[in-house]
Amino acid sequence: MKAIIAEKPSVAYELARIVGATNKKDGYCEGGGFLVTWAFGHLVGLAMPEDYGIKGFSNESLPIIPNEFRLTGRKVKSGSGFIYDEGSKRQLAVVESVFKRCESIIVATDAGREGEVIFRFIYQYLGCSKPFERLWINSLTEKSIIQGFKNLKRGSDCNGLFLAGKERAQCDWLVGINATQALTVALGDGLFSLGRVQTPTLALICKRYLAHKSFPTKNYYQLELSLGKEGVNFKSLSVSRFEEKDKAESIRRTLERVGTAEVKQVEKKSDTIQAPLLFDLTGLQKEASKKLGYSAQRTLEIAQQLYEKKFITYPRTGSKYIPEDVWPEIPLVILALSSRASCKDCVENIKWERYNKHIVNDVKVADHHGILITENIPTRLSADEDALYDMIARRLLEAVSPACHREVTYVTLGILHYDFNCRAIKIVSAGWKVINGNFEQEEDVLVSDFPDLQIGMQLNIDSLQVLSKKTKPPGLYTEADLLHTMENIGASVENELERNMLRSMGIGTPATRAAVIETLFDRGYIRREGRSILPTDKGMLVYEIVADKKIADAALTAQWEIAFEKIENGDMDARIFHADVELMVGEITRELLNVKRKSENIAHLSCPKCGSGVILREKIIKCNDEECGWKLYRNVCGVQLQYREIEALLTQGRTPLIKKMMGRNKKPFNAYILLDGSGSTTFEFEEKRKEKFR
Repeated sequence: MKAIIAEKPSVAYELARIVGATNKKDGYCEGGGFLVTWAFGHLVGLAMPEDYGIKGFSNESLPIIPNEFRLTGRKVKSGSGFIYDEGSKRQLAVVESVFKRCESIIVATDAGREGEVIFRFIYQYLGCSKPFERLWINSLTEKSIIQGFKNLKRGSDCNGLFLAGKERAQCDWLVGINATQALTVALGDGLFSLGRVQTPTLALICKRYLAHKSFPTKNYYQLELSLGKEGVNFKSLSVSRFEEKDKAESIRRTLERVGTAEVKQVEKKSDTIQAPLLFDLTGLQKEASKKLGYSAQRTLEIAQQLYEKKFITYPRTGSKYIPEDVWPEIPLVILALSSRASCKDCVENIKWERYNKHIVNDVKVADHHGILITENIPTRLSADEDALYDMIARRLLEAVSPACHREVTYVTLGILHYDFNCRAIKIVSAGWKVINGNFEQEEDVLVSDFPDLQIGMQLNIDSLQVLSKKTKPPGLYTEADLLHTMENIGASVENELERNMLRSMGIGTPATRAAVIETLFDRGYIRREGRSILPTDKGMLVYEIVADKKIADAALTAQWEIAFEKIENGDMDARIFHADVELMVGEITRELLNVKRKSENIAHLSCPKCGSGVILREKIIKCNDEECGWKLYRNVCGVQLQYREIEALLTQGRTPLIKKMMGRNKKPFNAYILLDGSGSTTFEFEEKRKEKFR
């Protein structure tokens, strides 16, 4: 009897069907010589400090560095502590009984570092010693699964994968637990969560926000020249910028009187834009954020659903390529896609004999290849699934299409001693851009034809006008921008030596970046404003404290990612790396324990009851005079009041409109918060109704 363990019930049922284990039991399936069971993700994880006998947060217990890490069944938060999750506890008992009955095990958790850790932690926690093999597949189609069962890997082949995953889990535990406890103890007010990846990510957001906020926006003016030749109208922008509008207007009038512009320089270049590669997970998340407005976590959830429904290949991949042996399957997949109405016209635009093979690269495929659709073409999906599936399908069609060929003309025109530049783009062969009509970047310069301009030629001026412009601050991060920076953190490192060393390196992995961003939202460190991501007051407080500390060093985090790869490939001893991390954790802990909170008194804000100063804390605003006793909780109907809202409330008696508060009926509402002379607060709804909330 062989056991098969999958990561989720849905996958387990599909595997059970294929191997003939059709007899469903409580927590497993049996039949055909197989027992098929499942985990619920991480059924077993690293034990928490209380499991080592360490209660609460205290200076004396830090740093917490176990001599040997313990494993424990999944726990959930209950009150101020944690208790065993009963559903997980029952399933773990089922897995244990299945392992006891079998002769060997086939590991069918997700084929990657995380999936390997999920199985090995269960295996070790249960004290199992049965031999095991590895099912390694890229999709859940029947064909792929059957092929995978025919080519099972030896369990030992994945030892490096497990060592790297285990080291990541343990080192993240060491940094996260100790840094969180140290900062929380030092500040003495609220819980301040820190982590190896989440804290450098928070630092990126805060740094960009401060640069945006402090940017000195300036007005400036440019001249726009409109001309025509051979029936083609085009515009050109002045090279010079003018600080004063009057000066720009004066120059405009002078140049207008000249009446003609001289062609000073003409340069034509052939330009080729190669078709994009396939999506990896981060690429898919960035595109879905830009085009569909999905969060990174939402994109991952939908992609996982499509994978489990057998419509796409494994989504948690960091590769944009496919191996040579997958290439012959591509025409069949694309042919099947012609049955999908939303893709039929696109499929007809590309020919097999002209397929672009640049996505084939055995060297650049590690655990999993780029995201592909499978031969199973969906007919009924939810709206969100439909949109993401089409995005993946169309990217495949773009990737195998020919390159886009363009002719780019650069023109410099002169009027007196002022120059004007123009760039015109003519599409010679659209290639892959036909798939999505993807020409938006060239809209302002795209032409079907362009006049034949010669140096020295005089062109009549149709019009000249002054354009009013502003210098633009660095844009606030959107989720797509943030994912891109996390993926290429090396480019943002200031030290040139480190930047070169970490070129093309990221923090986190494609599979974990979405969870890191969601953790920052959950911790109350960041918030959304439209599509922009901004730090909250709490997030800025943490950043101001840790900005120059090791815990916020993105370069250090990226170097860890390099180390994990080396451990996985057998090029680094995990024990040596772990010892170095323990030393670093001691240094991080000492740094954070010595942190001093800045004065909490907000000098220019006064208590509405007695006029004394107020103190701003994470959870409350309160009067500095203990006898007065006035206080206001910062969390109002699920929304944390930010400093600017508190300032408006105490100085003007009302906040700006606060959106998406949650009422007792669990429905969101928008309202102003008003403050009266007694210190009591009320809501003022947009329709001017008032309701007391404390």
